[in-house]
Amino acid sequence: MYDLLRVLATRRQVVNDVDQEWTCHMALFHSSSRGARRTLRSSALISGAVLVALLAAGCSSSGGSSTAGKYGFSEAKQSKGTITVWVDADRVAAADAFKKANPGTPIKVVTYDGSANGSNSFKTKMQLFDRAKKGWPDVVWSTQDNDSAWASQGSAGEQPFAAQLNSGLVPASTLAGFAKGSLDPCTVSGKVYCLRNDLAQNVLWYNKTLMDKFGYTMPTTWEQYEALGAEVAKDHPGYIIGAAGDAWTPEVYMWASKCQANDVTGIRSVTVNTTSADCTRMAKLLDAGIANKSITTDSVFSPSFIKTYKDKVLLMPGPAWYSGAIFQAKTSLDVPAGQIGAAAPPAWDGESAVTGDVGGGTWFISSHSTNLAAAEKFVTFATTADDYQVKLAPGLPAYTSAATKWVANQVASNYFVDDLSAVTQSASLIWPGWGSPTFSQEAIWAKTITPGVTSGKSIESLLPAWGTAIKNQAQVDGYTVK
Repeated sequence: MYDLLRVLATRRQVVNDVDQEWTCHMALFHSSSRGARRTLRSSALISGAVLVALLAAGCSSSGGSSTAGKYGFSEAKQSKGTITVWVDADRVAAADAFKKANPGTPIKVVTYDGSANGSNSFKTKMQLFDRAKKGWPDVVWSTQDNDSAWASQGSAGEQPFAAQLNSGLVPASTLAGFAKGSLDPCTVSGKVYCLRNDLAQNVLWYNKTLMDKFGYTMPTTWEQYEALGAEVAKDHPGYIIGAAGDAWTPEVYMWASKCQANDVTGIRSVTVNTTSADCTRMAKLLDAGIANKSITTDSVFSPSFIKTYKDKVLLMPGPAWYSGAIFQAKTSLDVPAGQIGAAAPPAWDGESAVTGDVGGGTWFISSHSTNLAAAEKFVTFATTADDYQVKLAPGLPAYTSAATKWVANQVASNYFVDDLSAVTQSASLIWPGWGSPTFSQEAIWAKTITPGVTSGKSIESLLPAWGTAIKNQAQVDGYTVK
């Protein structure tokens, strides 16, 4: 998800679009982040003068053309033809499950990177189709939670890519079945533009067999976690209590420390303060762990991580989907049953525990689709059907009934050493001060922090550069930065 150079190269177009979009945005304040955040949610009062400006600019509540069909957007002529579905490699299973369950609905599956690690490929590819005015896929999977911020907004009079889902396209009863707050990243000005695949809140994964073998006590605070890392480095070198080598590292650690690096406060407003005490304390903790090697800087998906730490992970703060993607996966750690458990996220001394969120993935229906019925059928299946979400999905489903069955299946499998209650309970602990702007925090971290750490610099020393990079990207994207 490394999009900064692309954005800079097309900055002239962005600047031209901003003048028109700004009038729309001022009246159409929305939340591109979770409902609990301080983002303003479409409560702005539109004066007569602003309304005239909106009409003159060709703005609508969807951010694009003012022509609205029965679903709240201008619909293409409908047919019953094959739909094109874009997925990443891991979601091919969802497409295969759909084909098996719905042999009468033809689909063409195209694999791409899913915008993983902030590549921004979803956005840039849709912009190319916008310019060509053809070629859009009917359904797109994205690993990112911030795509609604741009996909719901058309520019220069273009219709937004994302179809509104809660104006009749997806039944209200289906939308009501998603976990509370799970559709907030998909919601803009009260309109839902995507469906959440799974919940990705972070917990503290642990290997009970190793913890008991070495006589370690589970940490409940970050201070205890850091002290345990020092003890492990001294008494059991080679074992680790965490990983900080992935682009989503800030979403695991900095978010859990209430670091105000990404606080979206309005449609084009963001507060960035990466040198606060909340940011610095976690940076110091990571630096200490990296220095004594109790925290690795390898990516959890790298061959070196799997080879080096296959039997040496004591603890691992990380998202719910680590359960299937890291610990159980034959291609990853492949930890035997009866060893792995999930504990509540640590808290700082004197504070209540909060946690972050690493994606979870979202499904979009194209507003340009010529077969909306089939597209809706696919997206609803992928997010709610037991055949995929309960039987095949590696992470906790966002759809409540599927999540209940998924947890029951995991417990019944006897793979985990506990009841996984920490996974479900941590969903309510996500700190609301970390937003979902149009730009990717993962891409910025990968460009500014990861190379510095690799060259031997401390994360603490890189915090100012991180803040500057965030501010620069936010301004390029038209945000006012505080």
